[in-house]
Amino acid sequence: MPKIMLLGPPGSGKGTQARVIKEDFGIPVIATGDLLRKNIAERTALGRAAGSYMEAGGLVPDYLVVDLFVSRLAEDDTKSGWLLDGFPRTVPQADALDKLLEERGEKLERVFLLEVPKGLLIRRITGRRVCPVCNSVYHIDSMPPKEPGICDFDGAALITRDDDDEETAENRIDIYNELTSPLVDYYESRGVLTKIDGTIGTERVEQKIRATLA
Repeated sequence: MPKIMLLGPPGSGKGTQARVIKEDFGIPVIATGDLLRKNIAERTALGRAAGSYMEAGGLVPDYLVVDLFVSRLAEDDTKSGWLLDGFPRTVPQADALDKLLEERGEKLERVFLLEVPKGLLIRRITGRRVCPVCNSVYHIDSMPPKEPGICDFDGAALITRDDDDEETAENRIDIYNELTSPLVDYYESRGVLTKIDGTIGTERVEQKIRATLA
């Protein structure tokens, strides 16, 4: 089963593709944002430490994120494969992941980079709506719910996350470009990177990912 990663700036479509891959292969999606929000909601030590960074749209320090993923990858459901969404975000995190996987006798098999220009990213982010109950993600233009403002699955009122306003969105993209984009060279040099144009539509991106994993 695949051990893969999605790489790309906020709004590039990683979350949408993660759900598709999870259904196709039956592997857990391990997403930094979800793990951090869960810890914040439960007021764990990690959640309290990370909360201030997330509210400002910044990156949580490497040591906090690495500790979180070390614990998560040790759980039983990861033995048959996994998909990483939002981790690693920096080269030091990538180095830490490589060392962890080597100790487990595993390796990251494929990294998919979704490329989208900044203007489109901002439009995507500010139009995003999230279900606070099941974490389903919608978009007011490209993927609206059946009933405006209501989750299709549980009837909960959709919300706009604090980090989806325009100012914070621009800040998150700038941080990605500064700190995360070096991962492109990191994984390309290891021969595991596949670049995909993230503007061609959800279905065509999905087809390219499936073709690579087939």
